[in-house]
Amino acid sequence: MQNNILISLRDIFVQFDDDIILDGINLDIRDKEFVTLLGPSGCGKTTTLRIIGGFVNPTEGNIFFDGKNINGVPPYKRQVNTVFQRYALFPHLNVYENVEFGLKISNVPKEERKKRIKEMLELVNLKGFELRRIAQLSGGQQQRVAIARALVNHPRVLLLDEPLGALDLKLRKEMQIELKRIQQQMNITFLYVTHDQEEALTMSDRVIVMNAGKILQDGSPTDIYNEPVNAFVADFIGESNILEGIMHEDFVVEVCGKVLPCVDKGFGKNQPVDVVIRPEDWDIGKPEDSQFVGVVESTVFKGVHFENIVDIGVEKLMVHTTQQHNPGSRIGLSVIPEYIHIMNKMDEDESFALTALEADSIPIDEDELEDYTSPEFE
Repeated sequence: MQNNILISLRDIFVQFDDDIILDGINLDIRDKEFVTLLGPSGCGKTTTLRIIGGFVNPTEGNIFFDGKNINGVPPYKRQVNTVFQRYALFPHLNVYENVEFGLKISNVPKEERKKRIKEMLELVNLKGFELRRIAQLSGGQQQRVAIARALVNHPRVLLLDEPLGALDLKLRKEMQIELKRIQQQMNITFLYVTHDQEEALTMSDRVIVMNAGKILQDGSPTDIYNEPVNAFVADFIGESNILEGIMHEDFVVEVCGKVLPCVDKGFGKNQPVDVVIRPEDWDIGKPEDSQFVGVVESTVFKGVHFENIVDIGVEKLMVHTTQQHNPGSRIGLSVIPEYIHIMNKMDEDESFALTALEADSIPIDEDELEDYTSPEFE
């Protein structure tokens, strides 16, 4: 494999009637990576997953697996297994029988089946649950069974389509850590789909941010958070103050009526730009010693910090602090150049997407989807 690339999508275009679902996607996924597709409903992330799994054929473009074109290869002939939002477990079978099902379909010998099932149940911390019925399991335990069943056939890639969506917050956080542990222990590629930025940042080696059928940014969690390529990414990946600015020259930007030093360059002279400053990047100080002066309009305790809305006259800013500032308090705000992120202004489509995220996605016949989620296709 060139550069350890396992999966390549080249010029993938998907259209359903008049709706463009994917618009010229190009993506490489390396062997043994944990990659997350992140974006709002309707951005094309689940369709991308389905294309790799073989459940959707692209209108145009090619899919390569280990250097071989797999266009038209059915799901059950790909070295890929999928864990769906609906776990598709058999309620009339116990845990052992659910995990065993795909192995029996593949005619794996009985002793080998026992060995693999034992290994998988230990991997997902379900040792001793072999005889439990599915109805006797919690949501998190059912998810672990679905993961064990998907991994027991030793796939090269595991596709996960928002598998934590049905779990409560505490269990979701626990399972984020568990999934990363399982991926590292199995030493295979995980491709994960979510709209939850915390999940993406917690688990991933790489995050692919998508919107309107396009890839907007591809990078490490740190790069995506600290260096968003545009205001949509900045807004989607976390809380942000997105402000209008003017780039007077390299390293000099005007924002909220103040001319400030920054670390960005390469923009046109006096070019209108978007300026992103994260809420946690503001320094609180005395009004007379600060770049901006404002009045605290509201404050909400978030557990590890206070979220304040500060009115500086021309804008209302979100500011995170560890100390409480009561509404009506007059405070000073400053930001160092490294925390001022400059980017080209969004076009109309991106601006609309920030305020009106549309519902998903490519229509698929429900009976057909049930067939795809059956274990015989895993």
